[in-house]
Amino acid sequence: MLTFRTIKSLTQCLSGYRTSGLRIGFVPTMGFLHDGHRALIAESVERCDITVVSIFVNPAQFGPTEDLERYPRALDADHELCRKAGVSMIFLPDASEIYPPGFQTFVEPGPVAGPLCGAVRPGHFRGVATVVTKLFAIVQPDVAFFGQKDFQQCAVIRQMVRDLNLPVEIVTVPTVREPDGLAMSSRNSYLGPTDRKRALCLSRGLLAAQAAFAEGERDSGRLIAIAQSQITAVDQLQYLELRDAQTLEAIHGLVDKPVALCVAAMIGPTRLIDNVLLTPPRTALSDRDLEVVSCAVDRQVNVGGQGSRPS
Repeated sequence: MLTFRTIKSLTQCLSGYRTSGLRIGFVPTMGFLHDGHRALIAESVERCDITVVSIFVNPAQFGPTEDLERYPRALDADHELCRKAGVSMIFLPDASEIYPPGFQTFVEPGPVAGPLCGAVRPGHFRGVATVVTKLFAIVQPDVAFFGQKDFQQCAVIRQMVRDLNLPVEIVTVPTVREPDGLAMSSRNSYLGPTDRKRALCLSRGLLAAQAAFAEGERDSGRLIAIAQSQITAVDQLQYLELRDAQTLEAIHGLVDKPVALCVAAMIGPTRLIDNVLLTPPRTALSDRDLEVVSCAVDRQVNVGGQGSRPS
């Protein structure tokens, strides 16, 4: 496994593999890797000849009062996870490598970035879209892998790839959960024992709505109410909404197409997000980029073999 800190050294190495016709997979991360990242890497290793993982805490996607400085970092552990998972290369740039002096060009996403996290974190997806575009230009991957937990981020990136004609296939991998159902996140490390226990209400609410949907409930208001009845231990519920799984438009009335039930909440000082997909029987997602990876679903991606099957 090779580690590169500069764009020039990485691109020089990758050019040879690209000339040889090898398929390059890419997993962009902010580090503090966990089994959710491991699932993304596993899909890349299975599908591609070369797997590149970037570790870069992107300052452009953090607001002035957010947790950039205290965002968890564990480079030694990240290297070990990548090595054991079969990663070919790690890209570990400094902020000045990605945003050199005089940098002034940003990618401005459209309406898909407006609701949900976009409304709560102004400018966040501008930073995400910009850094992902830059990383795609640097790595030039054939396939890039993202986690379903960051559902709106996936939607923003898919739209950006279509709009800008970027030659990258986007694969969305199902959310990886702890044995008790909590969606894996680097920010879970902020949670003390009491807050960790309270955070379980998020997945319980979403999975209760998912179970009701599987039993035939189709009224959007009732589905949200079922979830909300479980999500009572949070300090602030920022949103709990049903959104079209492709466009992220708000859903009202009966659910007759694939939707995502999305939540964001504050547990103490920690902001957590989660979601589940609700897909009516005999309804296919027309955008193949949104398809969850069938082999990942077959593995019931969770830790310890327990907990709920990812949506």
